[in-house]
Amino acid sequence: MSKADKPGNRTDEGVHTDPAALENLSAAGSPSTEVGPDGGVVGYRPGRTLRLGVELRRQLRRRRTQLVLALAALLPFILVAALEIGDANPNRRSGGFIDLATASAPNFVVVAMLVSGSFLLPMIVALYFGDTVASEASWSSMKYLLAIPVPRHRLLRQKAVASALLSALTLAVLPLVALVVGVVWYGAGEAISPTGDSVSFGASVVAIALGTVYIVVQLSWVAALGLLLSVSTDAPLGAVGGTVLVSILSQILDQITALGDLRDFLPTHFSFAWMDLIATDVDWTNMANGALSAVLYAAVFGLLAARRFATKDITS
Repeated sequence: MSKADKPGNRTDEGVHTDPAALENLSAAGSPSTEVGPDGGVVGYRPGRTLRLGVELRRQLRRRRTQLVLALAALLPFILVAALEIGDANPNRRSGGFIDLATASAPNFVVVAMLVSGSFLLPMIVALYFGDTVASEASWSSMKYLLAIPVPRHRLLRQKAVASALLSALTLAVLPLVALVVGVVWYGAGEAISPTGDSVSFGASVVAIALGTVYIVVQLSWVAALGLLLSVSTDAPLGAVGGTVLVSILSQILDQITALGDLRDFLPTHFSFAWMDLIATDVDWTNMANGALSAVLYAAVFGLLAARRFATKDITS
């Protein structure tokens, strides 16, 4: 009798029939259905699914994230090259912030944040949040995440938190790199405002840090809108593009002075209120209004996104 024909090893068809192996396979293929005191399956812990560290590492490995971070770090060097090629005079003490870009490192940072605030910064936030859920749907991986199962509210929360951290990181990279580049090229001098106010280097660095925090808070409405569109479509480009389009439309409407006080209700009306920080006597009114407006818009869009995702039929 050959080894293959010995009882307990293989049948004539070559199928493995070892009793111990079959028992192990049966146990692996039949998960426990024992119900615990909380009504869930024994051994299942929702808090252990889709951990934040795992999602962050996954997003950081994406080429999209790496390119956006590289762009934020490269922009100050592009601005320096443009200013060096142009006719900028580092000793000027009049004109707007753009005219004073080469006066000192703080002025250079302000200009970097100013020129990127209308389109680039909202686009970065829209990219992270608009792509986060829609990309899973476009890859047809959403249904597998939910089948693990990852609770819907946890999946949306983890995705949103990861996107928020990446957005804050990218928004902080720009002024940080711009400050280093500005110190090297233009020196650590005082910040000069268009009104003639001079702010010491130390105080201006604090103002820039506060301005960055304000920008993060003010763009929260973009984040929430991007999340809402991301859970409403399976096309990441549509979610990102729709969010950027709304931001641009709001900026266009804000330029129409005939709207009067109605412009105060536009989410982008106080986008540049952080510039009030570059002054000896800071007026916090516009920044307070801008932060409140952004948080209210973010709350509405965020609640709509959560409701939409909780009731959405996931087919991809």
